[in-house]
Amino acid sequence: MTKNVKLDENGKRKFGILDSVSYAAGDFGCNMSFALKSTLAIFWTQFMGLEIWYSLLLIVVQVWDAINDPLIGSIIDADRRKYRRNKFLAYIWAGSIGLVIAGALCFLPVPNAPLWAQIIIFIAGYVIWDAFYTVANVPYGSLLSLISSKTADRASLSAWRSVGSMIGNMVPMLLLPFIIYDKDDNIIGERVFLAALVMGALGFFAFQFMIRTTELRVDEDVKLHEERPKFNVIQAFGNFMKNRPAVGATVAAMGMFLGMQGGATAVTVLFQSYFNNVQISGLVQVFSMIPIVAFTPLARKMVVKYGKKELATFGSICSIIACVLMLLLPITPDMKGMAIYIGCQLINSLGIGIYSTVSWAMMGDAIDYNEWKTGKREEGVVYSLHSFFRKLAQGLGPSLVLLVMYALGYVGANKGNQTIQVATNMRYLVAALYLFSAVLQFLGLALIYNLDKKKLAQMNRELGLAADTGSAEAEA
Repeated sequence: MTKNVKLDENGKRKFGILDSVSYAAGDFGCNMSFALKSTLAIFWTQFMGLEIWYSLLLIVVQVWDAINDPLIGSIIDADRRKYRRNKFLAYIWAGSIGLVIAGALCFLPVPNAPLWAQIIIFIAGYVIWDAFYTVANVPYGSLLSLISSKTADRASLSAWRSVGSMIGNMVPMLLLPFIIYDKDDNIIGERVFLAALVMGALGFFAFQFMIRTTELRVDEDVKLHEERPKFNVIQAFGNFMKNRPAVGATVAAMGMFLGMQGGATAVTVLFQSYFNNVQISGLVQVFSMIPIVAFTPLARKMVVKYGKKELATFGSICSIIACVLMLLLPITPDMKGMAIYIGCQLINSLGIGIYSTVSWAMMGDAIDYNEWKTGKREEGVVYSLHSFFRKLAQGLGPSLVLLVMYALGYVGANKGNQTIQVATNMRYLVAALYLFSAVLQFLGLALIYNLDKKKLAQMNRELGLAADTGSAEAEA
């Protein structure tokens, strides 16, 4: 078997489909832990009964996020120990162990526990999950820039990461509504807990496959005898804020997650009380991902031809158009209205799909940009700060949106039976959130991110990275 493996000029396994599938498996593992997070608000407000306490507690745990991501990223960058293969893979392995059960800790089904106990359970469960998730996710994102330095290869990895993320989201999205909701559209908390345990185990096996099949071609090994300057977190943060590609990609990602994660609870209530069919919500969301699936095989060649920034900006414009239509068209609480909603979501999904398939490759380029401008290679910190702001959007977004939902009349105790006025408010809130999300993506990609195709080629030349002329195999 080994004799048939093709090697590149450096004696490494030649980049191919195994690299793409392996990297996709890593994001599948992340999302097996992360996919249920959109259910947190429904679980804690409708099943556990925390009501508005939940949104306030979610803000509190973001304080841990503020410390967690940059701290772990700086620890990884400052780690000079010698590992058998690579320090990033070692940290991913450690994180994958904890995530087997950490996700389920956020869904302990004890609705009759006193308020103080519920608060402790929520904070402890979230903090433990968040720590293990960061230990696995930050080095996983940093790996992309080490697997290959070629533009097309990175585009392939980014596209396939989106595939892994998409599958990791689609499977729970499609199946869970039929499992965790009863016939009256009310959530069954005990089933959510069991589902989280199963998903944690699936994520663990996906991580192990990725770890065993990853080939690193960009040599960033740290020799123990090397004299290196002492790591400075404040300086690294300052370098990040001067890194326009990293900031632009981060603003765009925050926009995407403010829409996706911030609107998740409102979308669930929309299907519970406006369309009166929460089970079909998963089918609708899976159907809306068709454009992402269709675009992914084209991503590699289109990146080589047009450039990442250019493609992603076009995608954000598609999303803006779709969200304006969603806000203005007559989406009524019947099958006709749902058809219009699905049509708008298909166009919005096309825009998100174009951006998401290249988003991680754009961050890989931003890591190189940091080295180009500062002379320092800081994968862990650049990626961890990017991850921090993404998770800030993923955490504060749902919290702030939930406060808006309460202001618009949402009552958790009513479960899947909100009043028609509240349900109608959710219809407009979802559209407005998606539009805000799309505009923020456009600002980050079009106005802040400055690595267009021409400038990226210049940076790669000056860093001595492999250029890509589009002749690479189209594994993606």
